Amino acid sequence: MGNLVAIVGRPNVGKSTLFNRLTQTRQAIVSDVAGTTRDRQYGKCEWCGKEFSVVDTGGWVVNSDDIFEGEIRKQVKLAIDEADVILFVVDVQSGITDLDDEVAGILRRSNVPVILVVNKADNNIDTYGAAEFYGLGIGEPFCISALTGSGTGDLLDLIFSKFTNKTEEEVEIDIPRFAVVGRPNAGKSSIVNAFIGEERNVVTDIAGTTRDSIYTRYDKFGFDFYLVDTAGIRKKNKVNEDLEFYSVMRSIRAIENSDVCVLMIDATRGIEGQDLNIFSLIQRNQKGLVVVVNKWDLVEDKSDKVLKTFENAIRDRFAPFTDFPIIFASAVTKQRIFKVLESAVQVYKNRTTRIPTARLNGQMLPLIEAYPPPSNKGKYIKIKYCTQLPNTQIPSFVFFANLPQYVKEPYRRFLENKMREFWNFSGTPINVFIRQK
Repeated sequence: MGNLVAIVGRPNVGKSTLFNRLTQTRQAIVSDVAGTTRDRQYGKCEWCGKEFSVVDTGGWVVNSDDIFEGEIRKQVKLAIDEADVILFVVDVQSGITDLDDEVAGILRRSNVPVILVVNKADNNIDTYGAAEFYGLGIGEPFCISALTGSGTGDLLDLIFSKFTNKTEEEVEIDIPRFAVVGRPNAGKSSIVNAFIGEERNVVTDIAGTTRDSIYTRYDKFGFDFYLVDTAGIRKKNKVNEDLEFYSVMRSIRAIENSDVCVLMIDATRGIEGQDLNIFSLIQRNQKGLVVVVNKWDLVEDKSDKVLKTFENAIRDRFAPFTDFPIIFASAVTKQRIFKVLESAVQVYKNRTTRIPTARLNGQMLPLIEAYPPPSNKGKYIKIKYCTQLPNTQIPSFVFFANLPQYVKEPYRRFLENKMREFWNFSGTPINVFIRQK
């Protein structure tokens, strides 16, 4: 199971800088304007060969001029519900503020491990000032400078020591796991119920702890897989909270624990930013994808032309990854529900496709000969051999070239598209590596 670490704290204490430092990216745009990018709140952190997911709650605060304490309070409570470890970031330059006190009060009452991170301790003199943060009653303050990176290595060691190794539920490994994800109200629960039908007796529920996804074993009609269900876990008092934030937090777990994601899109609303957010999560975790346009029964004009337009719109928005099945279904009338399952099973099979090296070379080399990579600075690039890597999570291919550094992204995409034409990789991402021969 992936561990989830949430970064909380009032605005401008350096949450995004710390997020960038942990994920080793510059994803989060560091500025005083909240909500600059919508995609920045989620990343993966690797340390000593282990990894965990990081969520920066700061990215969700709306209108930064008048951040209500209520907004931050909501986020902290949400982090407590979802995360395994919370990093509470404070600023040594400004000392304890009322808002820090308030957040500390909420965290003290929770039973999630909290690490008090004192940021902006750029020199030794600042470190002395950290002592006042003992007053928050959260334990020992941990000094770092997110900007220069000092202290962050020790912080990571501390984070890993706080993870409680959750007991893995008995989930059989070789059975595919499908997650149904999507914006709130796109019909996730309805479609899960439509899959399972009234015959609940065929279904065995393996409930993890509530905050983990619940696996439902489904074996009917010759299918056998787990449904990773996230829809049914929402507590009632959360209904009026920020749905965007909620659905992304919820989806992270489900996506990480699945093999194939069924992304639900509401036919009556079209594609929204939130759908793209969830899509990019699926992409980043390299999971299979089936897109289901739900509520198709509510669309008046069902002509082929409308269908094509809708389909093209989806592929345009999700480009460059466009090779995935799109199914127009309705959870209410159960129209094409079966097709959704068939497609998901097929995508799972496509993820495990092995192509014999001889066939791969036979198809690809003549093609590369005819369309070689464009020459760079007068040097000609030759690709002489290709093969598929064994035992990878998704199909991964290596092309051996004399000057791999000159093969650019567009050509890699060309190779990928050609392989998709020859073989069925529908719904699964594939890796194309160019290596020194």
